[in-house]
Amino acid sequence: MPSSAVDRHESHPSDMSAGATTPIVIRDVSKTFRVDGRVVQALHQISMQAESQEFVTLIGPSGCGKSTLLDLICGLMTPDAGEILLHGDADAPRLGRIGYMPQRDLLLPWRSVMDNLLLGPEVMGQDMAAARQEARELLPLFGLEGFEDYYPATLSGGMRQRAALMRTFLCKQEIVLLDEPFGALDALTRRSMRRWLLDVWARFRQTLIFVTHDVDEAIFLGDRVVVLSARPGTVILDVPVELPRPRDEAMVSLPEFAALRRDLLSALGL
Repeated sequence: MPSSAVDRHESHPSDMSAGATTPIVIRDVSKTFRVDGRVVQALHQISMQAESQEFVTLIGPSGCGKSTLLDLICGLMTPDAGEILLHGDADAPRLGRIGYMPQRDLLLPWRSVMDNLLLGPEVMGQDMAAARQEARELLPLFGLEGFEDYYPATLSGGMRQRAALMRTFLCKQEIVLLDEPFGALDALTRRSMRRWLLDVWARFRQTLIFVTHDVDEAIFLGDRVVVLSARPGTVILDVPVELPRPRDEAMVSLPEFAALRRDLLSALGL
């Protein structure tokens, strides 16, 4: 692989054709905030997209606007410039149609694990008996069988994250955004969680955008890695991960993995 990541890997998302089948397309999106009387530009002309059933990982320095970008994608914020297309429609409402798990698990402490899991179907007015039955069937996949009547305070960090992820997946949205879901976990738990997440994604096959600060994690999980610059965040690299699935930890020692890691670290200035 050439020493320059740009030579081989850099693409130009704004030049990509975006048909109605592409779940999410972001075109030249910018966002500015006013903080203590100062104007702070968080994002500048971001362009990227996520294809159907694609696992996209997003990395960049702290404060580069990764979380802001997820807030814009799911409709919690509106861009100052540019557009976000949902299946080719820039006017389509996104709020409530995209699954989103922020950095904290946000489990409600007064509700049991099962009642937390059913919060999405409850808010969305779904058949609660059917939702409860589906949740019970999925408990083993999420490592929560036997813990459905526990309360969040009694769970380990990894179990809380699995519960929060299960709650997100039970909302049955085609597009799911995950903002550093493993960031607060220890290294061993994090490694087991990312292998487990790939098993879950293989079953549900949603379009998934996953924010991380860990370059190896971005490569290990993703079909494609998007790198943002320091603030104001803009896309500086958009690279496919040409590693076969299913993935295993032995892949981190492959020459292809190491070469891609070098390119990503170079793009990040590390």
